[in-house]
Amino acid sequence: MGLPERPRIAIVGATGAVGRELLSLLEERRFPCAAIRLLASSRSAGTAIRHGGESIVVEELTERSFEGIDLALFSAGGSISRRFAPAAVAAGATVIDNSSCFRMNDDVPLVVPEINGDELASNRFAVGRGEAGIIANPNCSTIIALMAVTPLHRAVGVRRMVVSTYQAASGAGAALMAELEQQARDYAEGRPYTTDICGRQYLFNVFSHDSPVGDDGYNEEERKLLRETHRIWNDDNVRVSATCVRVPVLRAHAEAIHLTLDAPLDEAAIRGLLDEAPGVRVLDDRAANRFPEPIDAAGRDEVLVGRIRTDVSEPDGRGVALFACGDQLRKGAALNAIQIAEWLLADEPARGA
Repeated sequence: MGLPERPRIAIVGATGAVGRELLSLLEERRFPCAAIRLLASSRSAGTAIRHGGESIVVEELTERSFEGIDLALFSAGGSISRRFAPAAVAAGATVIDNSSCFRMNDDVPLVVPEINGDELASNRFAVGRGEAGIIANPNCSTIIALMAVTPLHRAVGVRRMVVSTYQAASGAGAALMAELEQQARDYAEGRPYTTDICGRQYLFNVFSHDSPVGDDGYNEEERKLLRETHRIWNDDNVRVSATCVRVPVLRAHAEAIHLTLDAPLDEAAIRGLLDEAPGVRVLDDRAANRFPEPIDAAGRDEVLVGRIRTDVSEPDGRGVALFACGDQLRKGAALNAIQIAEWLLADEPARGA
């Protein structure tokens, strides 16, 4: 399922927050490509975006947009992926999809390269076999949590994980980021708050994640953390519970994580495991009260982990509490997709890249 040495790339949703981050990362990481095609809705078609010293005009997305494309990076939502990803595969492209559309499809690998990149080596994912040719990016909250927790799970096993997320506006896209900034201007100038996107005051407020709530009381974001963790770890026995909320932060999600381990781990061992983990940086200075903050994680590739301590509510040293922050637009979305592409390009893991 490798790629040509210089693939021809299409970015679907190129004018959105993740799409622009994808384009930036291709240049920043010097990803070799023969050509880049930017695709979006008819509303955005004709927009010019600078890349690599030139101006690329955004084209309207159609089923014929993928002719001659080797790699299609999707970041335009589930309905767009459902309609157009199969067309991209039929045209001979490999698709890396940021939506939730294919994540629970057994024929589609759900990949965080540092954790389960080996999934990409399976021949059953070769282009031309059903849904094959599509690779799914996990949810941003799942990626950030598992980057912090997987080193401990590999060492001794995780029996239970309880996650509380504090999710930035970037998780809902550029429009909500712009509305949060507008609400700050509204406040400063004494005007009523603009609430076109989230339907409420966002500035100085915290509210339940803006995804559908089921009959069980869990919202879709919380269910994603459960289902995707089981799939990525290939372990349905880990008990997972989550509470996901929006906080008035522009970009970078924060997560409080409480674990019950299968065996005790002391703080020194936990720090050692996290220090050695690719894509993770420990920020844990108790004396200075310096721990992960969204403002520090924004624009960074690494997931920051701190507040490392024993959870005293659990017996026998098997309880652990952590606090993690990760940039939702980078490792939570665009960077993870680019790392998958780098793996395919090299036919080997891009661990820690």
